[in-house]
Amino acid sequence: MLNKLLAAALMLVAAPAFGDTLINGAGATFPAPLYQKWFSDYHAAHPDQAFNYQAIGSGGGIKQITEKTVDFGASDAPMSDEEMAKAPGITHIPTVLGAVVIAFNVPGVSALNLSPKTLAGIFLGTITKWNDAAIAAENPGVALPDTAIAVAHRSDGSGTTAIFTDYLAKVSPEWKAKVGAGKSVKWPTGLGGKGNDGVTGLIKQAPGGVGYVELAYANQNKLAVAALKNHDGAFVKPSVEAVSAAAAGASIPEDFRVSITDAGGKASYPISAFTYLLVYKDMTDSTKGPAIAKFLWWATHDGQKTAPTLDYAPLPEPVVKKVEATLKTLTVQGKPALASNP
Repeated sequence: MLNKLLAAALMLVAAPAFGDTLINGAGATFPAPLYQKWFSDYHAAHPDQAFNYQAIGSGGGIKQITEKTVDFGASDAPMSDEEMAKAPGITHIPTVLGAVVIAFNVPGVSALNLSPKTLAGIFLGTITKWNDAAIAAENPGVALPDTAIAVAHRSDGSGTTAIFTDYLAKVSPEWKAKVGAGKSVKWPTGLGGKGNDGVTGLIKQAPGGVGYVELAYANQNKLAVAALKNHDGAFVKPSVEAVSAAAAGASIPEDFRVSITDAGGKASYPISAFTYLLVYKDMTDSTKGPAIAKFLWWATHDGQKTAPTLDYAPLPEPVVKKVEATLKTLTVQGKPALASNP
């Protein structure tokens, strides 16, 4: 099902008729299943507007919106100050929240607890067998096999990678010193796959496989996911509710560029994040500009109702209010992109 959705995400939602407005975007695979649903639903309600979204990874999305080869970009990682300097006028619009999960394929094991130190050890390559003493200590009573751990990670510039490595850099001094955080890092171990779907495929194919993917990819591929020990010491499985709990106490800056990994709270899932659509504050196309602004308003209001059905958490109401204020500042050739609330 998911592979079909992603294949569709590389094509037009619907073949536009002559005179239709075609809006082109590219970027993150993390929210691609939800975006595909949104673009389809919005096109059904607005048949004169069609979307072409290329799910190429956050790095590609930032590159293309910076070069102005697309009408909007998409990224799970907020753009850095250096990236913003290359694309003055870019605005981040948070759309939903999601979870980066640790999916695994371990023969005979359906549930797993992992602490930050153990998780970092697995991806550093210092823990190499599933029956390692560190994993066994966190999973009493679980019959862990003497199976080699096969790490899978992203091979492309990825916002999912940025979220995951941001978390590891916060919780593991060794990871921070040896690997660091970013959309692309030098992995100490493992095989690379392109996109969330590529990593999902590697995990499914390898007995002993483990990797990080967005929650929807794990659920739709029926992969087991680990419960992670959070900032307050509780083992929490990823869920829409646990992601919402991670966002609940976050202080959101005016430009929305924020990390909520390793958030406090007993109910918080520790690798949670916002995902963003990227647009220029002043758009140049007099037809596409207002259409994009109206879609963004719809996505951050009506579109939120769809999010939980695909394993994404809706934006908290205070964030929606901030987004409303930001959308009202968008312009097209200096004039308001939204004449009034759509």
